[in-house]
Amino acid sequence: MVDVPYRALPAARDDIRYEYGPDSCPRPGVSPGDIREFVVDDSSAFPGTVRHVWVHTAHGHDPAVPAAVMFFNDGWWYLDPHGDVRAGVVLDNLAAEGSLPPLIGVFVDPGVFPDSDEPKNRNVEYDAGGDRYAGFLLDEVLPRVANGVAIAEDPDLRGICGGSSGGNGAFTAAWQRIDGIRRVIAFNASFAQIPGGNPYPSLLAAGERRPLRVLLQAAHRDLGWNGPEMNWFAETLETAAALTRASADVRLVVGDGAHSPNHGGVLLPDALRWLWR
Repeated sequence: MVDVPYRALPAARDDIRYEYGPDSCPRPGVSPGDIREFVVDDSSAFPGTVRHVWVHTAHGHDPAVPAAVMFFNDGWWYLDPHGDVRAGVVLDNLAAEGSLPPLIGVFVDPGVFPDSDEPKNRNVEYDAGGDRYAGFLLDEVLPRVANGVAIAEDPDLRGICGGSSGGNGAFTAAWQRIDGIRRVIAFNASFAQIPGGNPYPSLLAAGERRPLRVLLQAAHRDLGWNGPEMNWFAETLETAAALTRASADVRLVVGDGAHSPNHGGVLLPDALRWLWR
Protein backbone atom coordinates (compact mmCIF):
# COMPACT_ATOMS: atom_id res chain seq x y z
CA MET A 1 0.00 0.00 0.00
CA VAL A 2 1.34 3.41 -1.04
CA ASP A 3 -0.15 6.55 0.52
CA VAL A 4 -0.54 9.44 -1.93
CA PRO A 5 -0.54 12.89 -0.30
CA TYR A 6 -3.73 14.91 -0.63
CA ARG A 7 -3.70 17.51 -3.37
CA ALA A 8 -6.57 19.85 -4.11
CA LEU A 9 -7.96 19.58 -7.63
CA PRO A 10 -7.07 22.80 -9.49
CA ALA A 11 -9.68 24.74 -11.40
CA ALA A 12 -9.86 23.77 -15.06
CA ARG A 13 -7.95 26.61 -16.68
CA ASP A 14 -5.34 27.31 -19.30
CA ASP A 15 -2.66 28.94 -17.17
CA ILE A 16 -1.68 26.02 -14.92
CA ARG A 17 2.05 25.54 -14.48
CA TYR A 18 3.42 22.42 -12.81
CA GLU A 19 6.50 22.66 -10.60
CA TYR A 20 9.49 20.47 -11.40
CA GLY A 21 10.61 17.75 -9.04
CA PRO A 22 14.15 16.98 -7.88
CA ASP A 23 14.82 14.58 -10.76
CA SER A 24 14.62 17.50 -13.22
CA CYS A 25 17.37 19.51 -11.52
CA PRO A 26 21.11 18.80 -11.25
CA ARG A 27 21.76 16.78 -8.09
CA PRO A 28 24.77 17.19 -5.85
CA GLY A 29 27.10 14.28 -6.41
CA VAL A 30 25.68 13.33 -9.83
CA SER A 31 28.23 13.95 -12.57
CA PRO A 32 26.84 15.19 -15.88
CA GLY A 33 26.91 12.76 -18.76
CA ASP A 34 28.85 13.12 -21.98
CA ILE A 35 27.23 14.75 -25.01
CA ARG A 36 28.52 14.58 -28.57
CA GLU A 37 26.96 16.29 -31.54
CA PHE A 38 26.85 15.56 -35.24
CA VAL A 39 25.06 16.98 -38.26
CA VAL A 40 22.99 15.06 -40.79
CA ASP A 41 23.03 16.93 -44.10
CA ASP A 42 22.87 14.02 -46.53
CA SER A 43 19.58 12.34 -45.64
CA SER A 44 18.08 9.93 -48.14
CA ALA A 45 14.68 10.01 -46.41
CA PHE A 46 14.47 13.82 -46.34
CA PRO A 47 16.74 15.09 -49.13
CA GLY A 48 17.97 18.65 -48.80
CA THR A 49 17.38 18.89 -45.06
CA VAL A 50 20.01 19.66 -42.44
CA ARG A 51 19.69 18.82 -38.74
CA HIS A 52 21.71 18.47 -35.56
CA VAL A 53 21.76 15.33 -33.42
CA TRP A 54 23.05 15.10 -29.86
CA VAL A 55 24.05 11.78 -28.28
CA HIS A 56 23.92 11.61 -24.47
CA THR A 57 25.63 8.93 -22.43
CA ALA A 58 25.49 8.96 -18.65
CA HIS A 59 28.64 9.44 -16.58
CA GLY A 60 30.55 6.17 -16.36
CA HIS A 61 28.75 4.60 -19.33
CA ASP A 62 30.72 1.62 -20.66
CA PRO A 63 30.77 1.99 -24.46
CA ALA A 64 31.49 -1.72 -24.86
CA VAL A 65 28.21 -2.82 -23.20
CA PRO A 66 25.30 -3.01 -25.68
CA ALA A 67 22.98 -0.23 -24.54
CA ALA A 68 19.30 0.59 -24.87
CA VAL A 69 18.44 3.63 -27.00
CA MET A 70 15.90 6.40 -26.35
CA PHE A 71 15.18 8.77 -29.22
CA PHE A 72 13.89 12.25 -28.41
CA ASN A 73 12.16 14.27 -31.11
CA ASP A 74 12.74 18.04 -31.19
CA GLY A 75 16.31 17.30 -30.08
CA TRP A 76 17.77 20.38 -28.42
CA TRP A 77 14.39 21.53 -27.14
CA TYR A 78 14.28 18.33 -25.06
CA LEU A 79 17.97 18.26 -24.15
CA ASP A 80 18.30 21.93 -23.09
CA PRO A 81 19.11 21.83 -19.33
CA HIS A 82 17.27 25.14 -18.85
CA GLY A 83 14.26 24.25 -21.00
CA ASP A 84 10.86 22.76 -20.35
CA VAL A 85 11.92 19.09 -20.45
CA ARG A 86 15.59 18.90 -19.34
CA ALA A 87 15.93 15.33 -20.50
CA GLY A 88 19.72 15.20 -20.24
CA VAL A 89 19.57 16.17 -16.57
CA VAL A 90 16.81 13.60 -16.01
CA LEU A 91 18.81 10.84 -17.70
CA ASP A 92 21.87 11.68 -15.55
CA ASN A 93 19.85 11.47 -12.33
CA LEU A 94 17.99 8.28 -13.21
CA ALA A 95 21.17 6.56 -14.37
CA ALA A 96 22.94 7.52 -11.14
CA GLU A 97 20.19 5.94 -9.05
CA GLY A 98 20.02 2.83 -11.24
CA SER A 99 16.46 3.39 -12.49
CA LEU A 100 17.41 2.84 -16.13
CA PRO A 101 19.31 0.17 -18.01
CA PRO A 102 22.53 1.31 -19.69
CA LEU A 103 20.93 3.78 -22.08
CA ILE A 104 21.95 6.18 -24.83
CA GLY A 105 19.79 9.27 -25.37
CA VAL A 106 19.58 10.37 -29.01
CA PHE A 107 18.19 13.89 -29.44
CA VAL A 108 17.21 14.54 -33.05
CA ASP A 109 16.25 17.98 -34.30
CA PRO A 110 13.66 18.18 -37.08
CA GLY A 111 15.15 18.93 -40.46
CA VAL A 112 15.34 22.37 -42.03
CA PHE A 113 15.93 23.53 -45.59
CA PRO A 114 18.65 26.17 -45.07
CA ASP A 115 18.00 28.25 -48.19
CA SER A 116 14.22 28.01 -48.31
CA ASP A 117 11.62 30.65 -47.54
CA GLU A 118 9.82 27.91 -45.57
CA PRO A 119 12.74 26.11 -43.93
CA LYS A 120 10.95 24.00 -41.33
CA ASN A 121 10.27 20.35 -42.17
CA ARG A 122 8.98 19.41 -38.69
CA ASN A 123 5.34 18.74 -39.49
CA VAL A 124 6.21 16.87 -42.67
CA GLU A 125 8.38 14.51 -40.66
CA TYR A 126 6.25 14.08 -37.52
CA ASP A 127 2.64 14.28 -38.75
CA ALA A 128 2.92 12.24 -41.94
CA GLY A 129 1.65 8.94 -40.55
CA GLY A 130 3.95 6.69 -42.61
CA ASP A 131 7.24 4.94 -41.91
CA ARG A 132 9.65 7.43 -43.49
CA TYR A 133 10.63 9.15 -40.25
CA ALA A 134 11.07 5.86 -38.40
CA GLY A 135 13.25 4.60 -41.23
CA PHE A 136 15.31 7.77 -41.04
CA LEU A 137 15.95 7.23 -37.32
CA LEU A 138 16.78 3.54 -37.60
CA ASP A 139 18.60 3.45 -40.92
CA GLU A 140 20.34 6.83 -41.04
CA VAL A 141 20.73 8.20 -37.51
CA LEU A 142 21.29 5.05 -35.46
CA PRO A 143 24.32 3.80 -37.46
CA ARG A 144 26.03 7.14 -36.77
CA VAL A 145 25.16 6.90 -33.08
CA ALA A 146 26.77 3.46 -33.04
CA ASN A 147 30.11 4.99 -34.00
CA GLY A 148 32.07 4.30 -30.80
CA VAL A 149 29.32 2.86 -28.60
CA ALA A 150 27.67 -0.56 -28.61
CA ILE A 151 23.91 -0.59 -29.19
CA ALA A 152 21.55 -3.43 -28.27
CA GLU A 153 19.81 -5.06 -31.23
CA ASP A 154 16.66 -6.00 -29.28
CA PRO A 155 13.77 -3.70 -30.37
CA ASP A 156 12.38 -3.95 -26.83
CA LEU A 157 15.44 -1.92 -25.83
CA ARG A 158 14.54 0.97 -28.13
CA GLY A 159 12.23 3.83 -27.14
CA ILE A 160 11.13 7.20 -28.44
CA CYS A 161 9.72 10.34 -26.83
CA GLY A 162 8.12 13.48 -28.21
CA GLY A 163 5.53 16.14 -27.65
CA SER A 164 2.84 17.77 -29.78
CA SER A 165 3.55 16.70 -33.38
CA GLY A 166 6.65 15.02 -32.00
CA GLY A 167 4.34 12.95 -29.79
CA ASN A 168 2.26 11.45 -32.57
CA GLY A 169 5.47 11.20 -34.60
CA ALA A 170 6.94 9.08 -31.79
CA PHE A 171 3.87 6.83 -31.66
CA THR A 172 3.82 6.46 -35.44
CA ALA A 173 7.52 5.60 -35.58
CA ALA A 174 7.03 2.72 -33.14
CA TRP A 175 3.76 1.59 -34.75
CA GLN A 176 5.36 1.48 -38.20
CA ARG A 177 8.72 -0.04 -37.20
CA ILE A 178 8.17 -2.42 -34.33
CA ASP A 179 11.26 -4.23 -35.58
CA GLY A 180 13.26 -1.30 -34.23
CA ILE A 181 11.27 0.70 -31.63
CA ARG A 182 8.77 -0.57 -29.05
CA ARG A 183 8.56 1.95 -26.20
CA VAL A 184 6.81 5.31 -26.54
CA ILE A 185 6.25 8.48 -24.53
CA ALA A 186 3.90 10.96 -26.20
CA PHE A 187 3.10 14.29 -24.53
CA ASN A 188 0.10 16.30 -25.85
CA ALA A 189 0.26 14.36 -29.10
CA SER A 190 -1.12 16.00 -32.23
CA PHE A 191 -2.93 12.91 -33.51
CA ALA A 192 -5.56 15.28 -34.94
CA GLN A 193 -3.01 16.65 -37.43
CA ILE A 194 -2.26 13.33 -39.14
CA PRO A 195 -3.44 13.64 -42.77
CA GLY A 196 -6.82 11.94 -43.05
CA GLY A 197 -7.29 11.98 -39.29
CA ASN A 198 -6.08 9.88 -36.38
CA PRO A 199 -6.04 6.28 -37.68
CA TYR A 200 -5.13 4.45 -34.50
CA PRO A 201 -8.49 4.03 -32.71
CA SER A 202 -9.99 2.50 -35.85
CA LEU A 203 -6.96 0.31 -36.56
CA LEU A 204 -6.93 -1.01 -33.01
CA ALA A 205 -10.70 -1.59 -33.03
CA ALA A 206 -10.28 -3.55 -36.27
CA GLY A 207 -7.79 -5.89 -34.61
CA GLU A 208 -4.41 -4.33 -35.41
CA ARG A 209 -1.94 -5.05 -32.62
CA ARG A 210 1.62 -4.03 -31.83
CA PRO A 211 3.86 -5.17 -28.93
CA LEU A 212 4.28 -1.63 -27.63
CA ARG A 213 4.58 -0.02 -24.21
CA VAL A 214 3.06 3.47 -24.39
CA LEU A 215 2.70 6.39 -21.99
CA LEU A 216 0.36 9.14 -23.17
CA GLN A 217 -0.10 12.52 -21.50
CA ALA A 218 -3.01 14.82 -22.27
CA ALA A 219 -3.84 18.37 -21.19
CA HIS A 220 -7.48 19.07 -20.41
CA ARG A 221 -7.32 22.44 -22.19
CA ASP A 222 -5.26 21.27 -25.17
CA LEU A 223 -6.05 22.63 -28.63
CA GLY A 224 -9.70 22.24 -29.59
CA TRP A 225 -10.40 20.65 -26.21
CA ASN A 226 -14.18 21.18 -26.33
CA GLY A 227 -14.78 20.98 -30.08
CA PRO A 228 -16.13 18.19 -32.29
CA GLU A 229 -13.15 18.24 -34.68
CA MET A 230 -9.38 18.81 -34.47
CA ASN A 231 -9.57 18.08 -30.76
CA TRP A 232 -6.07 17.24 -29.49
CA PHE A 233 -7.35 16.25 -26.04
CA ALA A 234 -10.06 13.90 -27.31
CA GLU A 235 -7.78 12.21 -29.85
CA THR A 236 -5.29 11.28 -27.13
CA LEU A 237 -8.10 9.97 -24.91
CA GLU A 238 -9.53 7.91 -27.76
CA THR A 239 -6.12 6.49 -28.64
CA ALA A 240 -5.54 5.54 -25.00
CA ALA A 241 -8.97 3.93 -24.78
CA ALA A 242 -8.38 1.92 -27.95
CA LEU A 243 -5.00 0.74 -26.66
CA THR A 244 -6.61 -0.28 -23.38
CA ARG A 245 -9.34 -2.26 -25.13
CA ALA A 246 -6.60 -3.98 -27.11
CA SER A 247 -4.91 -5.04 -23.84
CA ALA A 248 -1.85 -2.95 -24.62
CA ASP A 249 0.72 -1.96 -22.00
CA VAL A 250 -0.45 1.64 -21.77
CA ARG A 251 -0.62 4.41 -19.20
CA LEU A 252 -2.56 7.67 -19.55
CA VAL A 253 -1.82 10.78 -17.50
CA VAL A 254 -4.27 13.70 -17.74
CA GLY A 255 -3.39 17.13 -16.43
CA ASP A 256 -4.71 20.66 -16.53
CA GLY A 257 -3.35 23.47 -18.62
CA ALA A 258 -3.14 24.17 -22.33
CA HIS A 259 -0.90 22.96 -25.16
CA SER A 260 2.41 23.27 -23.31
CA PRO A 261 5.52 21.13 -22.78
CA ASN A 262 5.57 22.01 -19.06
CA HIS A 263 3.54 19.08 -17.69
CA GLY A 264 5.27 16.55 -19.90
CA GLY A 265 8.64 17.86 -18.78
CA VAL A 266 7.65 17.49 -15.14
CA LEU A 267 6.40 13.95 -15.81
CA LEU A 268 9.45 12.80 -17.76
CA PRO A 269 11.41 11.23 -14.88
CA ASP A 270 8.51 9.02 -13.78
CA ALA A 271 7.48 8.42 -17.38
CA LEU A 272 10.95 7.02 -18.05
CA ARG A 273 10.86 4.92 -14.89
CA TRP A 274 7.52 3.47 -15.99
CA LEU A 275 8.65 2.93 -19.57
CA TRP A 276 11.84 1.10 -18.61
CA ARG A 277 10.58 -0.71 -15.54
